[in-house]
Amino acid sequence: MRLYLTALNPTDSVTGGFLPAARALGCEVTVLTDQPDRYSGVETLRADVRDARSVIDTIARHHRPDAIFSNSDHIQPETALAAGYFGLPAKDWRACLTAKNKALTRHRLAAAGVEQVRSVRLGPGDPVPGDLPYPVVVKPREGVASEDVVLARDGEELARVVAGIRSRRPDATLVAEDYLEGPLRTLETLGDGRTLHVLGAFRTTLGPLPHFVEERLDWEPLPDPGSREHVLRALAAIGAGFGACHTEYVLTARGPRIVEVNYRVIGDTCDFLLAEMLGVPLFEWILRVHLGDSAMTPPAVAGHGAAVSLIARRSGIIKEAPGDVTETTGGVRLRHRPLRSAGETVELTHTNRDYLGVVRASGPDEEAVDRAIDAFRARSPWVIE
Repeated sequence: MRLYLTALNPTDSVTGGFLPAARALGCEVTVLTDQPDRYSGVETLRADVRDARSVIDTIARHHRPDAIFSNSDHIQPETALAAGYFGLPAKDWRACLTAKNKALTRHRLAAAGVEQVRSVRLGPGDPVPGDLPYPVVVKPREGVASEDVVLARDGEELARVVAGIRSRRPDATLVAEDYLEGPLRTLETLGDGRTLHVLGAFRTTLGPLPHFVEERLDWEPLPDPGSREHVLRALAAIGAGFGACHTEYVLTARGPRIVEVNYRVIGDTCDFLLAEMLGVPLFEWILRVHLGDSAMTPPAVAGHGAAVSLIARRSGIIKEAPGDVTETTGGVRLRHRPLRSAGETVELTHTNRDYLGVVRASGPDEEAVDRAIDAFRARSPWVIE
């Protein structure tokens, strides 16, 4: 079997998850990317992966594909169009585009009667509206990693926030939408276009406002039925029922409201935690769907898991940096994955790019997991001066 994987920059999900899974399934793998020099140990072909025509042409001149897959937020529509061209199992490119474009997501959910969240689209050069109900959240329409996502409490703050983002992203289209107040949750799903399975969920702890940096995710296997059904209705309205999907929503006083739909598996190493909690080869399960198999039914889960992002609280130079650690203590499996190194200079961005490392742990219960994480952080601190 020949699997083509489209990618931009390397990620843990691809290099440590999907590529080993493809090999375990017996696939011959070719990575299509605009950065071939950054991938080692696998066949790569240079292609403009942001252009479906380039992806199709590159594959047509190589080998017959059995699957075309991507885990990148940015190139889902192009990858889906390429898979459809060759008659392979694929996501609906329209669903990929709708999920990625936050303005289209809001429009589609409102048109389908799923929910109403006020949202205003701000193209480059558009005037800042003066009649919005505050507070609002401003974000890039196709943004990722909490980058340039900021709360504005009044018109003066809104104008200042928009001006700041436009100074960094002059060509970006922004959205300003209702601030959804309440606990933040996720729902993780896997479907084959006929059946959509709920794999599990996480509750998310955010850092201080006005920014929205994810600091911790805790396993939550049983979302309440109302929230579960609301999210599934939203996914059905968008058409996101094939492959893996990571949906974020807020439990507001008016009920659950969607924050965003990420039409790929959860990231920031939580995909590995999800696989560990389920006790299944999750990356293989996802690829099997793209190879034409039915989605597998997830097992019941016992115990608890958490992923804690170790975040820089100040700019400076990293003086001490814990290494890559894997250990089991008191029935808790713990892994620390460093994302930076000693000697690097850190400049705060108030985004996920401020992560220094990620600790993920799973064990018999939340108390045991917390003890293991706290003990690791106490003896292995990151130090910035």
